[in-house]
Amino acid sequence: MAKKRKMLLVKGNEAIAMGAIEAGCRFYFGYPITPQNDIPEYLSAHLPAVGGTFIQAESEIASINMLLGAGATGARAMTSSSSPGISLKQEGLSYMAGSEIPGVVVNMSRSGPGLGGIHPSQGDYFQATRGGGHGDYRTIVLAPDSIQECYELTMSAFDLADKYRNPVVILGDAILGNMKESLDPKPYRPKKIEKNWVLTGAAGRPSRFLKTLYLSDGELTKHNWKLYKKYQSMGKEIRCQDLALEGAKLVLVAFGSMARVLKSTVTMARQEGLKVGLIRPITLFPFPTEIIRRASEKTRHFLTMELNTGQMVEDVRLAVKPGTKVDFYGVPPGYIPSPDELLREIKKIYSGKK
Repeated sequence: MAKKRKMLLVKGNEAIAMGAIEAGCRFYFGYPITPQNDIPEYLSAHLPAVGGTFIQAESEIASINMLLGAGATGARAMTSSSSPGISLKQEGLSYMAGSEIPGVVVNMSRSGPGLGGIHPSQGDYFQATRGGGHGDYRTIVLAPDSIQECYELTMSAFDLADKYRNPVVILGDAILGNMKESLDPKPYRPKKIEKNWVLTGAAGRPSRFLKTLYLSDGELTKHNWKLYKKYQSMGKEIRCQDLALEGAKLVLVAFGSMARVLKSTVTMARQEGLKVGLIRPITLFPFPTEIIRRASEKTRHFLTMELNTGQMVEDVRLAVKPGTKVDFYGVPPGYIPSPDELLREIKKIYSGKK
């Protein structure tokens, strides 16, 4: 008889750290910043026990370059930070993508621009989904909305990073990072991924190179088209959740913490006879463009709701069928909207009064 797993009560930050260890992460490099500090705190205590290495780097710039180095050897490695710290890592992320080196980067985002504050925000959507650094590159972006997903998507992130030889970003926020919820710590199921590109020393085999500098005629063009085709192939990894789309007259689109609040709002709206549904992108890149387009063939009115002044709404407007109306409601950093507040805004748009 299989032994029943023990449910745990943990923070989202802790769930990410636990998922990383379970997935075989043995190297972590980071620098303290609120609200993600529970991640390095947990890993500093638990990585050594499984033979791993924890290093508090001297800066965010140092930590991303340590991640690059560990990833180049084929090791599963991770870094984490919050918004301005992630900004400092962008050059290293570009180098990792250009060198095709895997690694996992966690952003438990906070408010901005600049130092902003420690309030939750979804203002890092553009940074995460557009690469963030210089050059023509992309990162897979996973957006959990629960502690369980913080755990499971972290394990998936390591698989996807190895599969595509590319950095993968987990985009959460201060709400998910610090709230507590029950967690079923499901065991990791390893996926066999060949790594015949890693740098292990050239004794007994041909030399290998991981680089981003291409100076020969046409060499860089060829490399960029290769990367482009890889990013296009990531479309098969799209993940999305929908709720109450049947017969919907208004489709909400939201991710992460905002989507979590809206699940309650949709239930309340349906109870009041409002035909409202919800699409929650889990992969922000690759974006579920086709799923949203198909939904817009049946429902010609969408409402994107975000904890910012309008970012994902641009991707929704590009995805829907021409002629579909896409409204936007944003909540900049400073407070968290309640399901009742969001329902009031939905009623205004649903009735055409706004």
